[in-house]
This record gives sequence, C-alpha cells and structure tokens, in this order.
Amino acid sequence: MKKRILTIMALAAVLSFASCGKIVEGQPSNNTKTTTQAAVTASTTAVTTTDENQDATTTVAVTSAATEESTTEAAQNTYTETATEAQQQAVPAGGGEQASNQPAPQQSNGVLSDTAPTPNDYNYGPAPTQYSYDGLTYIQGVLIANKSYSLPSDFNPGLDATCQNQFYKLQNAAAQQGLNIWLSSGFRSYDYQAQIYNNYVARDGQAAADTYSARAGYSEHQTGLAIDVNQIDDSFAGTPEAIWLENHCHEYGFILRYPQGKQGITGYQYESWHIRYVGTDMSYPIHASGLTLEEYFGIDSYYH
Repeated sequence: MKKRILTIMALAAVLSFASCGKIVEGQPSNNTKTTTQAAVTASTTAVTTTDENQDATTTVAVTSAATEESTTEAAQNTYTETATEAQQQAVPAGGGEQASNQPAPQQSNGVLSDTAPTPNDYNYGPAPTQYSYDGLTYIQGVLIANKSYSLPSDFNPGLDATCQNQFYKLQNAAAQQGLNIWLSSGFRSYDYQAQIYNNYVARDGQAAADTYSARAGYSEHQTGLAIDVNQIDDSFAGTPEAIWLENHCHEYGFILRYPQGKQGITGYQYESWHIRYVGTDMSYPIHASGLTLEEYFGIDSYYH
C-alpha cells in the first residue's frame, strides 16, 4: 500500500513536469526536445518502480502524457516545413514569368517633335536605298523625280521596304490619335503611269492633266518612295487626317511633297494626300525650313 502511494505521487510529479515542456505554436524552442525526452525518461522510471498490481489507469495516464508531447512536436515540425516551402514558392509582386510576358509599352508618337530622332529611336527612318542605275539623279542622297528630272523607263524598284515600314509606324501613330490613314497608291511602273496620264489627257486635255498628273517617267511613284493616302482628291484636304499628316509625317521620314500655295514651284496643284519618303535626317530640316523639295535643293520643275 505504501508503494502504491509513492507510485501515484511519482506519477503526479511526472505529469506536472511534462506539461511544462509543451510547445506554443509559432514559437519553436531549442529546449523542446530536451524537455520531451526528460518527460519520457521520467515516465519510464516511474512505471518501472510500480509493482505488478499497479492500476491500469495509471499506466494509461503516463503513456498519454508522452504521446501528447510527441504529437505537439510533430505538429510544430510540420508547421515549420510548410511555412518554409511557402516562402520559397512566393513570387514578389511584379516578378516572375508573368512580368516577362507583359508587352513593352508603346511609344506615344502624337506629339510634334523639333529634334530629329537618332538611329536608336523608335521613329528613326534610315535613308532610302540608293541605286547605281544610269539615268537617276541624286541630290544629297535624295532621288529626284519631277518635271525637270526623269527616270528610266525600265527602272522598277517597287515600293521601298524602309518607306513601307515607316509608313506603318505613321499609320499606327495616327490610329492612337483616333485617325484612320491608309495606303491608297504606292509604287507605279512607267507603263502604268502612262496609262493613268493618257486617260486624264483624254478626259481633261494635256494642259489640265499636267497640273495634277505626271507624265510617264516623271512620276515620284516610280521611285518607290511616294505614297498617296486615303481619298486621292480634294475631299481629303482639311480632314483631321490631312491636318495630322501635314504636321507629323516628317517624324517618320516623310514630307508633304506638294503643299498649298507652291504650285508654281513644284509644277503640281496642292495634294494633301501625297507624301514622299526621304528619311528622318532629311525630313526634319526640310519640314523646319517650310520649303518644297525644289526650293530646298535649288532646282526647278517644268517640262523642258
């Protein structure tokens, strides 16, 4: 009986000691495992000192204390591992694969610029291709085609690739401003220009036709560097697209080839729809000068 009393007192002490070693979730301690091991050892010792007739309820109590401590430790380890894994998988805001798939911001091209772009700028337009071809006239790298300077009948370069690419940039910039500009006529061969001109002569007479249409071999369209946009007639003048084109086409390497009030110099009536590609290195100073191509280079334009 005395032994039984001593055993019960020892068990009570063990239970009290074990409960002091429990882990508070989220606050792991280096002493946790030491405390748990001490509790298990004490429990084993207490059970050994008990006589064979010890009450089964006492043994269950000791086992429960050790089991509870082990369960708490396992839960804490699981919590720590889960938190670490989540931290490793976390992606900072704006980072990761999603950010790399975001399209680069498009440059806004709707503001008139007084400074010519450099080769690294989006708007920069290289000088067009120069051909080593007999019968072509170049002035400062610009191919000349007007009533005074003709092109060979077999010169068929097609629409210049750089000119076309710069036009697409111009078209996109206009679209960002809610404007619709499209290519209506680009390159024209010698033979095709002859058909157009002859039809106008048959309808309006040669004198009238010469004010708005070029004879075969004298058309800028045969250079592959001229583009007519939208409506190819006087109805285009004064539209938002025509106004924007006149003010901004030089930002992409074009000039308005036949401006208002210059008919006596260019040899052609005002054409708000006709732009000519010369590259941004030339288009900026020509635009800033307010001069036509003939005035800028000091040449004339009339049929000799």
